[in-house]
Amino acid sequence: MINISFPDGAVRQYEPGISALDVAKSISEGLARKVLVATVNNKVVDTAKAITEDASIKFHTWDDAEGKNTFWHSTAHIMAEAIEAIFPGVKFWVGPALDKGFYYDMDLGDRKISEDDLLAIEKKMNELSKKNNVFVRIEKSKQDAIDYFTEKGDEYKLDLLSNLTDGEITFYQQGEFTDLCRGPHIPHTGFIKAIKLTSIAGAYWKGDEKNKMLTRLYGVSFPSQKELDEYILMLEEAKKRDHRKLGKELSIFTMDDDVGPGLPLWMPNGTIIIEELERLAKETEEAAGYKRVVTPHIAKESMYLTSGHLPYYADSMFPPMELDGTKYYLKAMNCPHHHKIFGAEPKSYKDLPYRIAEYGTCYRYEQSGELFGLMRVRCLHMNDAHIYCNKEQFAQEFRAVNDMYLKYFNIFGIDKYVMRLSLHDPSKLGQKYVNEPALWKETEDMVRQVLIETNTPFVEVQDEAAFYGPKIDVQIWSTIGREFTLATNQVDFNSGRKFKLEYTNQHNEADIPLIIHRAPLGTHERFIGFLLEHYAGKFPVWLAPLQAKILPISDKFMDYALAVQKQLKQAGVRVEIDDRSEKIGKKIRDTELMKVPYMLVLGEKEVTEGKLAIRRQGKGDMGTLAVNDFVQLIKAEIVERKSPE
Repeated sequence: MINISFPDGAVRQYEPGISALDVAKSISEGLARKVLVATVNNKVVDTAKAITEDASIKFHTWDDAEGKNTFWHSTAHIMAEAIEAIFPGVKFWVGPALDKGFYYDMDLGDRKISEDDLLAIEKKMNELSKKNNVFVRIEKSKQDAIDYFTEKGDEYKLDLLSNLTDGEITFYQQGEFTDLCRGPHIPHTGFIKAIKLTSIAGAYWKGDEKNKMLTRLYGVSFPSQKELDEYILMLEEAKKRDHRKLGKELSIFTMDDDVGPGLPLWMPNGTIIIEELERLAKETEEAAGYKRVVTPHIAKESMYLTSGHLPYYADSMFPPMELDGTKYYLKAMNCPHHHKIFGAEPKSYKDLPYRIAEYGTCYRYEQSGELFGLMRVRCLHMNDAHIYCNKEQFAQEFRAVNDMYLKYFNIFGIDKYVMRLSLHDPSKLGQKYVNEPALWKETEDMVRQVLIETNTPFVEVQDEAAFYGPKIDVQIWSTIGREFTLATNQVDFNSGRKFKLEYTNQHNEADIPLIIHRAPLGTHERFIGFLLEHYAGKFPVWLAPLQAKILPISDKFMDYALAVQKQLKQAGVRVEIDDRSEKIGKKIRDTELMKVPYMLVLGEKEVTEGKLAIRRQGKGDMGTLAVNDFVQLIKAEIVERKSPE
């Protein structure tokens, strides 16, 4: 008999060779009908996988990330089967699951997928899903796999095989479709009840502009039609909130081919938002004991060799510049510069924790196919900071960073969030991760313990840590349920030694600090992109580029408008006058479209009484107020950084 351990601590005994699905059935038939995939001994596997030794097990359904990921990856295979039936001879590259849905890259030769083809593929996919075809895992030798794809003339799969070795090659088959795939997959196609193909795009093979352009087909699927219908409604709302669309309409940022892809230009309205976010960060960090620093945009190759970013991070860095025989790189991260600042002067235990912060400008070479508005850019301004502390101080410092996140969530009305604790993969020590197994375990345990003690919601994921230590990715959701990665919070046990950073401890001995990397507001680019969609462009008053607009009914009230503008500006309000010779209705409509929080309508009555007719964006008429009363009202919203109601 073997022992199977469950997440609640329970242990049951089973015959060796039992499948994960049969273990689920032994608990309840209801659970077994919902299980899509299982984690056995920290590895996600098919439910048909035989368990032959003592193991821990966790079941995944549609309600968790692993379940959805497997569900969508399996749907990608159904899409490929449908496409192969409609476009014989098609060749496939990769078909991964995404945060929401899936895609498959394919070579259709000279053929193209039309809108009519999309409907035909969807129809075929629905037919295939209803067949309840089982996803069958087939292990292959490398030579057999090479022979299979050589016969098919599939150079794409042969390229994938070149990086694999015997013993790790598996195929999956469902119905009439077979593909090279590591899996896992859902038990059968019948789980998939609703399918929608969402878009067609081009994608260079391997993301390299020198390679052939492939066709990329995106889709999404659900276990019920109701969930698909709700998703489509959400997509329609998301289109209205697309930060690229709003960014253009509200004059927040622009892109220009002469400047280059992924290099946004911040317009005056966007720059105001940036300055307000920086003001918030600086106030918060000053209160938390941080000291501000400024570092250059370039550095010598030798520093990045010391940090380990070369070669670990080289693919994401711009090519070097060479001057007088020395290579310089554009700064892709602020941390090595901050380490140099820490090491510039002697430190003792009395100087710890030592906290330094800057809004540092970094440059990262994102592949052109991955660039996306403000969300994936090549120039970014990061709310970065580093905390140098000893092990005894770590828990308190890490907790304080989490508290800072929670403060920001409250300010911006972020109600749903989770911390994604990214751990290392022990099998990749010395390759992807620093080869320090004991330090990995110690630091991962320290981070986990703080999260547990502070009741912070978190999930654990393997093989996503930074190369020098565990990290937390902060996942947040907008008001319409779209998920974003806001920022990261990383623990670094390696850089202190690499840079020979030391402090004198209480015993007058040299010691190495532990380092916390943190960026609670992420980057201007990603966070403002999130806020545009979160608020649908209707920024809270404190953050709005223009906070109030004065709308005189006619030119004869302009003197009063100028006097009101002067009083508001003296109070620190960003205000303009609409002095166009337009009817008041058009002025109001245009101001609504620009999503200005307050409209101040001035007519004969307002001038006579020394008042303002107040309109609130999206809410309409609020009545009249004396100028001084309005000044107090809007100043309170600005100073308190109130979220929209």
